[in-house]
Amino acid sequence: MISLTIDGQTVVSPEGATLLEACRSIGKDQPTLCYLETLAPVNVCRVCVVEVEGSRTLVPSCSRKVEPGMKVQTESERVRHSRKVVFELLASSVDLSLVDDSVQEWMTNYQVDPGRFGDLAPLVDDRDERHAGHHYENTGTHAETVFQPVKVDNSLYVRDYSRCILCYKCVEACGDDAQNTFAIAVAGRGFDARISTEFDVALPQGACVFCGNCIGVCPTGALMFRSEHELRASDLWHEEEQTVTRTVCSYCGVGCNLELHVQDNRIVKVTSPIDHSVTSGHLCIKGRFGYEYVQQLGDLATTPIDEVLRRARDG
Repeated sequence: MISLTIDGQTVVSPEGATLLEACRSIGKDQPTLCYLETLAPVNVCRVCVVEVEGSRTLVPSCSRKVEPGMKVQTESERVRHSRKVVFELLASSVDLSLVDDSVQEWMTNYQVDPGRFGDLAPLVDDRDERHAGHHYENTGTHAETVFQPVKVDNSLYVRDYSRCILCYKCVEACGDDAQNTFAIAVAGRGFDARISTEFDVALPQGACVFCGNCIGVCPTGALMFRSEHELRASDLWHEEEQTVTRTVCSYCGVGCNLELHVQDNRIVKVTSPIDHSVTSGHLCIKGRFGYEYVQQLGDLATTPIDEVLRRARDG
């Protein structure tokens, strides 16, 4: 066990624990965007930074390990200013309308004002076609955005990278931390950096196996079930009316747990609990997307027998 001081309070934490875990152990949760318990920390969002006495720079609490005698400040003026600016830069360039309520609360806490960077710059049709550095020439009165049209190239999920904050969660889930498919990575440099497939091919032509684990870890709605996307586009997505039922996947004997999100007596999407020992929030293509048969069986149960026989006869 290691003893350190956080905001003047003595904390005893296990060796190997992170500063974030130490903070959470005393109820001082830090804002995070790129961090997830089931993924390796990549230190890219920088909103969890804290001030450590003797350190020249602010350090990411999600990956920095505790050390004996550490003196940590989580709400110093330097920390608050850094978090405020990071949130402002993100909110001025990315659509954050679908982030969790906790993110909105953090932005309110740090008095985030993305409008101070100016109005939004002219929207770009396809950022993937631009050469590095050839973004909108800033006049000092506009804020460049990451907007681009929604990518709809399959029947299972869509990619709306105008909501992407480059948290790397999808890349990690697709790579070493879960699926080991490596179908996506970061392409480009600087402001033109974005998540892309190899050679920017459509998902069905790439290495993607459509497990949907990237959707499960996305914090902003940049990756979304196509069913949810279409319901939102039609103003028919009513999350407050949905029920979530936990069950066991019926496709095999592994025992993966599913969370069925039901609206109007129909399954609209499937997730998996992150705290489940079998899945850790991850699923395969059948577990995450193979729920249509439930609807078909439900429809069949209310269909007259002569219609059922006709359908069977016609194949």
